[in-house]
This record gives sequence, structure tokens and C-alpha cells, in this order.
Amino acid sequence: MQIDILTLFPKMFEGFLTESIIKRALNEKLVTINIIDFRKYSPFKHHQVDDTPYGGGAGMVLMCEPVVLAIEDLKGPDSLVILTCPQGKVYNEKTALDLKKYKHLIIICGHYEGYDERIRQFVDLEISIGDYVLTGGEIPAMAITDSIVRLIDGVITKESYEKDSFSNDLLDYPTYTKPSNFRGLEVPSVLLSGDHQKIAEYRLNEQIKRTKERRPDLMEDQNENKKD
Repeated sequence: MQIDILTLFPKMFEGFLTESIIKRALNEKLVTINIIDFRKYSPFKHHQVDDTPYGGGAGMVLMCEPVVLAIEDLKGPDSLVILTCPQGKVYNEKTALDLKKYKHLIIICGHYEGYDERIRQFVDLEISIGDYVLTGGEIPAMAITDSIVRLIDGVITKESYEKDSFSNDLLDYPTYTKPSNFRGLEVPSVLLSGDHQKIAEYRLNEQIKRTKERRPDLMEDQNENKKD
């Protein structure tokens, strides 16, 4: 898979690309990630990429030309163009699994007051990582990239992500490690029993219990899907 990230602040990605699982995936050539400063696509003097909004108002708006020229230069028949945007579809694990299937993703990081509305005509998907506003799209682009890269074959073991939170529309079950007793806080005895069937049942029950307590909306979504 190839992921091209269009940004005005390439240095924000330096640590992201040089640590942990992302670094290993890059070194093993399981994914290619290109960080592209789309100022270089600006046809204007001083590489201008933004201007004041028509109709007045605060802030600056990203212009069409630099962004669209970058998309047109990078896009191929197997590409999907993603706009990070508070108005987009709220991101989740199912979307990450869908995006993993593409050979080439182009992710555009917004900034300033927003995008010229016409940029949306050149985009395939708009994604929001939550109902809040950030100073730019770089952090959402990192979150999206990280969540997809970890799903690529060979990056981590399948078992590591198949039972993650949200993989079955439930939150993950609680996990423990040594010691079995820490300051009077004991590991549930079933996990020490060696009975794999009972352990599986315990974990599923804990997933359901935790989801009902912490994310009842997920349970409601499941019920709605069953009705449909």
C-alpha cells in the first residue's frame, strides 16, 4: 500500500514515521508513506495556498488550485482521495478495514479556517476523527494512517487486531499480566485455570458488560442493525 499525505507542515510527521510499528512497517517495505508539502503545487507568487474568504469573516481559506493540482498529479486508477474534515464521516474500525483494501490513499490535511468548498468535488471520502476541532488535519491523518497500517498483513499478527476493541462491535476485554496479586488486587481466577473455553466465555461476557457500561451506544447500534 502507498499513502500520500498532503500537508503544509511536513515536520509534524517526523516522529510519527521514525518510531515504533510505523517505522518497522516502512523498513520492511510493507507500506510506503510519502509526506508532501502541497505548497510546491501552488502556481502563485511566494507559493501562496490560502486567501481571505469571499463574503468576509475571520481566518484564511485553503485555495483550490494547489490542492487540486496535487491531487491530479498523484491520483491514479487505484487511488482514493480522503479529506480530513470535522464535517466528514466519523472514523471507526470498520472504515479502517475498508481503507486497508486500497492500493493507494491520498490524505489531505486541512488548515486555517477551512477548504474552498469546490475542493470537495475532487475528493472521494471525507473523514472526521471525532466531534471536536483541531488546528489542522495532521493529527487526524496520523490517526487514520496508523489505524490502517497496523492492519496490513505482516505488520502485526492477525490475532493482535482481530480481537481488538470494535472488531466485533464490542469494547475489548480486560487483560492482566504478572504478578497475579498486586497490592491485594487479584487477577480473575478463571484466567489462571487453563480452561480455554471458560476463558473465552469470560472474555466475551466482560466485553458485553464493559460495552454496556462504557459505550451503550454501540449496543444500540447493534440492535438497530439487527432490526434492519
